[in-house]
Parts: sequence; C-alpha cells; structure tokens
Amino acid sequence: MTALRAPLWIRVLRLAFAVLGVVALAWIPLRNLDTPSFSAANYFSYFTIQSNVLGVVVLMIGALRDPLDRRWQVIRGASTLYLVITGIVYAVLLANIDVMLTDRWINDILHRVLPIVLLVDWLLVPVSLGLSARLLAGWLGYPVVYGVYTLIRGPIVDWYPYPFLDPRERGYFSLALGLVALVAVFLLLAIAVAALGALIVRWRAPARS
Repeated sequence: MTALRAPLWIRVLRLAFAVLGVVALAWIPLRNLDTPSFSAANYFSYFTIQSNVLGVVVLMIGALRDPLDRRWQVIRGASTLYLVITGIVYAVLLANIDVMLTDRWINDILHRVLPIVLLVDWLLVPVSLGLSARLLAGWLGYPVVYGVYTLIRGPIVDWYPYPFLDPRERGYFSLALGLVALVAVFLLLAIAVAALGALIVRWRAPARS
C-alpha cells in the first residue's frame, strides 16, 4: 500500500469541516440540556450521529497529523463508507421522517454535507487497500454490530431509531428480509469505496512516474 500525504489546502479544509461537524453534533444536546424529554442515550444511538462522530474524528486527525500507515487508511475508508451509507439511507428511506434533527442546517450537514466531504476526501487522497474479504468484513462489522445493538436495546427502552429497524409493526420476518437486503447494499457500497480508491491510485500512477 502506498499512501501520499494530503496537500496543505486539503488539510485546512478537513479542519474546517471537522469544526463544522463538531458544532452540528453538539448543537442539539446543548440546546436540550434542560429538556426532560430529550434523551442523550437515544441521540447517540442513531447511526447518523455515530458515523458523523467518527467522520469528524477522522477529519480532525487527518488535518492535524495525516497518518500514512495502513491501519489509519482502513479507518479512513471505513468512515467514508459509513457516511456514504448515512447519506444514501437518509435520501432513500428517511428524508421525510423525524430523526431528531429538526434544525434543517444540522440535518443537511450530518446527512448531506459531511457524507459528501468524506467521499470527496477519499477520492482526492485515495489509497489502494486491496479488495479482500478481510477488509470488507472489517468494514461491515460495525453496521452489523450496530443493528444487533439496536434490536437488543429497542425492546428494553421501547424505542427504535429508524422505522426499518423497528419490528413492532412489520414483525421480525419482514425485518430480517429488509436487513439482509440492507447488508447486501452495504457490501456493494464497501466494494465501491475500496475499488474507487484503488482505481484512482492506478490512474494517477503514470502521472507520478
């Protein structure tokens, strides 16, 4: 694996978008500190919030240190994948559903802006990680664990973050079919992220030689 250090202008943009992400993530919890109905546990149980937290951390570290080792690049790729998933799932399944982000600017930043930023960052500073079952399984491990966590926690607190993870109306059989379809889509997206990185590295190779 060959990784190149990001240009200064990209690192500056990473820092700017990381700060924007921190503001967007903190806005609702801080605004609702004195609201009895607000649940911080529920807020941080959204895949959107968790994936954006990881994305902000990746942008921040990429801006300040920009590590080049393979382990870090795998984390970069994972963060890109999770935010791409966030953006696509929101656009297809959740655009007209209340997901606790009632402020439009926050909704846009977390569901649209940061997913695009992480994807563009991956394309501008690509890495060829190799397309392997181990890489794909590692990337998909977190969404699977998240689904299991949500299905275990849901009956305990009587709350589910997303309708497609709520078995109370659809039943577990329909839920299982939907989750299998989602995992298949996530696998295709993981392949696409890894393949795009490798393709751009290969395309740029003649220019560097």
